[in-house]
Amino acid sequence: MLFLSLPQSFLQMNTIFISILIEALPFVVLGVFIAGIIQIFVSEELVARIMPKNPVLAVLFASFLGALFPACECGIVPIVRRLVQKGVPIYAGVAFMLTGPIINPVVLFSTYVAFGSNWSMPLYRAGGAVVVSVVVGLILAFFYKGDGLKITPEHHHHTHEKLSVKQKLGETLNHAVEEFFSMGKYLVIGSLIAAAVQTYVKTSTLLAIGQGQASSSLVMMGLAFVLSLCSEADAFIASSFRSTFSTGSIVAFLVFGPMLDMKNLLMMLSAFKTKLVLVTVVSLSVVVFLYSMLF
Repeated sequence: MLFLSLPQSFLQMNTIFISILIEALPFVVLGVFIAGIIQIFVSEELVARIMPKNPVLAVLFASFLGALFPACECGIVPIVRRLVQKGVPIYAGVAFMLTGPIINPVVLFSTYVAFGSNWSMPLYRAGGAVVVSVVVGLILAFFYKGDGLKITPEHHHHTHEKLSVKQKLGETLNHAVEEFFSMGKYLVIGSLIAAAVQTYVKTSTLLAIGQGQASSSLVMMGLAFVLSLCSEADAFIASSFRSTFSTGSIVAFLVFGPMLDMKNLLMMLSAFKTKLVLVTVVSLSVVVFLYSMLF
């Protein structure tokens, strides 16, 4: 009887909220476990050996490293935080964070399927992700000072080296659980905000604005931010706009959404300093917009 008395819009918002959480949670769990493995099994010395010292090479290396990690934008933030705590420069960490949810094989294949088994859109999407991550990474490398973390880096690897494999696995699980509850509350809040906006802000209002080339890209970027879709599924939504929007605006949707949406913005603000997040958000927004104008 309680559900029957609730407004239909509230029930709709609740459904959207739950669907966003169900879609995102598996990737958050994957992300925190990878973060736990990095914390326990990866030493600062190993990171120092594999990460190029040259900032340009470090950004390029980190950008293409995203191809090896099938992580959603929800799960990539705790991974990047752990990598930076281990000594990865913040500009390389951000570059990896921007490409990881896009250029991995799972996302590119889903994009290929969504757009009728055509490789054009996956290539536009992957190319845009690399361009944006490299440009933003270089901006941070040369103009941003500091590690950008809100939490003081941890240095526990010396004690971890003395643990048995079984003990290390237990510590990995402990760190994963801590990371999950640290990140999880921001995922819930972000998902709730996204669900409310989707329910009470009419999509048709946004679509009516996007008639020109520039405005359509801005509208699709705004829509990607509001919808807060996981990168494994957003291509199927984007493909439904092909008859309404230009190729450039659809590319903007596919590149911008996995880099910045409501839920992962809150997660970034919880892990990184506000100034770093602001510089990252502004620079990636500008570069995505300019990239979309090429089509």
